Amino acid sequence: MTVLLADIRQTLFPVRGSRDGPLPPLLVMLTVVTGLVDAFSYLVLGHVFVANMTGNVVFLGFALAGAPGFSIGASSTALAAFVVGAFVGGRMGHRLGSNRGRLLGYATALQAVPVAGSVALAAISGGHVADGARYGLIVMLAVGMGIQNAAVRRLAVPELTTTVLTMTMTGIAADGALAGGPGAKAGRRLIAVAAMFLGALVGAVCVLHLRIELPLAIALVVLITVAVTATLGGRDQSWSTG
Repeated sequence: MTVLLADIRQTLFPVRGSRDGPLPPLLVMLTVVTGLVDAFSYLVLGHVFVANMTGNVVFLGFALAGAPGFSIGASSTALAAFVVGAFVGGRMGHRLGSNRGRLLGYATALQAVPVAGSVALAAISGGHVADGARYGLIVMLAVGMGIQNAAVRRLAVPELTTTVLTMTMTGIAADGALAGGPGAKAGRRLIAVAAMFLGALVGAVCVLHLRIELPLAIALVVLITVAVTATLGGRDQSWSTG
């Protein structure tokens, strides 16, 4: 338990001079963003994700089989837009990858642009999102999440992918003491799961009981915070170069 708590503390409050600097808590914040935007997309835009592409591949299979409530167009659009965003994020990573702070700062700043557009479009749409607005929101959000995913992949901070939890949860179980494993990074993995859960919970509460654009507005604030913090922190060469 002491090791678990120490891992949680080091993830959320890394010591000065640590290898990844402030990246772990910033990536935890981006994991919350994933939960927020996927809660919005699934609950408001129909059975479609803008961050979880594994889900969209499955949904596309359902739609092709004729299952009710699933859309070939929505799932295909999300997948295509995500790939475009990942391409943009990949190009950025190759150009800025030598400075991890600047890469994260620029990537999240760029991601914030389509997210800001989605906030405005969702607010204008009100409680009813027409088909045109629906596809516009899918494209903007999926492009933004593609950028995030590519940048985070380039940063390669262990156990903090921000969008995928399958291997994270596998690691919690397979590497645990009961399975005979070392239990390494269990605290960080638990934080990642909790962060996405929190984002999804807050996003769902906002959509169901408050205003549909509120999860996106919260995500936008988080992205701006991460962008500013990463850009300023990237001046510290002890962790930002890689």
